[in-house]
Amino acid sequence: MHRAPALPFLLITVFLDLLGLGLVVPILPALLTSVTANAALWSGLLGTVFGLLQFTAAPFLGRLSDRYGRRPVLLLSLACLGVDWLAHAVVQGPWPLLVVHSLAGACAGTNTVVNAYIADVCTPEERPRAYGMIGSAFGLGFVAGPVLGGLLGAVDVRLPFLAAAALSFANVAYGWLILPESRPGDRSTPLSLGLVNPFTAIGAVLARPVLGRLAHARLHADLARMIQQSTWAFFLTFHFAWDTTRVGLVIAAGALAGALFQARAVQPVVRRIGEKPAAVIGTLISAVTFLGTAFVTAAWAFYLLQVLAVTAAVGGAAASSWLSRTIGPEEQGAVQGALTSLAAVAETVVPLAAGVVFTWTHPGTVYLGAALFATASAVLLALTPGASRVSTAS
Repeated sequence: MHRAPALPFLLITVFLDLLGLGLVVPILPALLTSVTANAALWSGLLGTVFGLLQFTAAPFLGRLSDRYGRRPVLLLSLACLGVDWLAHAVVQGPWPLLVVHSLAGACAGTNTVVNAYIADVCTPEERPRAYGMIGSAFGLGFVAGPVLGGLLGAVDVRLPFLAAAALSFANVAYGWLILPESRPGDRSTPLSLGLVNPFTAIGAVLARPVLGRLAHARLHADLARMIQQSTWAFFLTFHFAWDTTRVGLVIAAGALAGALFQARAVQPVVRRIGEKPAAVIGTLISAVTFLGTAFVTAAWAFYLLQVLAVTAAVGGAAASSWLSRTIGPEEQGAVQGALTSLAAVAETVVPLAAGVVFTWTHPGTVYLGAALFATASAVLLALTPGASRVSTAS
C-alpha cells in the first residue's frame, strides 16, 4: 500500500461509523417517543428519507471525489454525520430532526469514498485483504455499538447520541490531521446535472458488459443481505422463542466471528483460488445458509449454519476487489457512487417488503427469497468473464 496512514484511518472510520450507529439503535425508539406521539411512524419516515437522499446524492459525491479528491468528500460526510447525531441529542421536535437527518442522507458518502480510496492506495493484489479488513471493522463496530449504547442509554436517553457525535467529530479531526489524499482531484472530470442524476449514473454502470454484470450481482447480494438484516432479530425471537439476551448474544457472536474471519482469512483464500472463484463460492455459501435457515427447526442445526455463514464473508470482499479492477482510477468515485445508490434502493425498499412477508407468512419464507437473490448473484458472478485486468471500457 502506498500511504501507511490511509488504511488504518479507513478502518477506524468504518468502525466508528458502525459504532455510532450501533450506539443509537437500541435507544432511538425511546428518543423518538420523547419527542413525538407517533414514534414508529417517524422512525420509518426518517429511515426512508435518509435512504432516498442517499440514493439521490451518492453519484454526485462520487464524482466530487473524482474531481476534487477523496479526502474533502470523506471529511464532509463524517462532519454531516456528527451534526446529525448532535441534532438527535438536542432537538425537541421531529421536524427539525427530519431536516438534519435528510442532510445527513445527502452527505452519506462514507462507503462510496472508502471503496474508491482503497482502490487508489492498494495494489490489485492487496485489495482483497483491504476489503476484508473493512468488512471486519464493520462487524466489530456492529458488535460494540449496541452494547455501549445500551449502557449509556441507561444513564440518559440522549447520551448515546452525544457519544456518537463526539466520535464522528473526533474522526473528522483525526482525518484532517492524518489522512493523506489518495489521488489529486482531476478538474477535467465532468460534473453536470445529467451525469450526477442517479438514474443516469446507474444506467451508465449497468450498460457496461462486465461492470454491469458485477453491479447486478452486487445488487442481488445487497437484497439478500438486507432481507436478513431487517428480519434477523424478529426471526430469532419468533421462530426459536429466544429472549432478547440470547438474540443479542447470537447476533454479536456471529458479527465477531465474521469480523475475525475477514481480517485473517480472506486474503489467503483469494490468493490461493482467485477473486472470481472466491466471490462465487462465498456467495453460494450465503445462498446455502439462507436456504437452510428457511427450514431449520433445531438450535444445533442453526448454529452449524451460522458457522458456515461466517465463511461466506470471503465472497463480498473478493467481489469488491474484482469489481475495483474493472474501473479506471479516474472514475472510481463515480462508479462507487452509482453502486451506493443501488445499495440505497435495497436499503429503502427491502425492510418494508420483508416485514410484510415476514408478518403474513411463515417466518422462514423471507429466507427463501434471500436464498434466491444470493443464488442469482452467484450465477451472475459465475457468468462474468474473470480477466485479470479489465479495461476501463469494459
